Amino acid sequence: MNPGVAVVAVFFAGMGLTALVKPAVIWAPFGVAPTTAESRNEVRAVYGGFGVAVAALLIVADGSAAGFRAGVLMAIAIALLGMVAGRVVSALVEPKALIGFPGFFMVLEAALAGLLLTGR
Repeated sequence: MNPGVAVVAVFFAGMGLTALVKPAVIWAPFGVAPTTAESRNEVRAVYGGFGVAVAALLIVADGSAAGFRAGVLMAIAIALLGMVAGRVVSALVEPKALIGFPGFFMVLEAALAGLLLTGR
């Protein structure tokens, strides 16, 4: 497996497993606490299930046909860049939106997308 793609797979697996086991950890850096069963369910689904599924897809794609692998890497890179774009829009609406963890995660998401785009 390309080392950059492996880094992205480990990131998504870590995020996903953390969200499944301790959902509050995922939202804590943003000052949000999932205090209801419904909110914890949302964290487990969107961050947990999605993260584990993306990690698994990256691993499966590594041993697959070149076209499938390239498509998977591109799709996940575009999803990450969509997160970056959402953070930029948020910063345009609320200029302080990128201070602290949101800005850190924006840079991280862009870097992960770059790893996938160069790992094709």
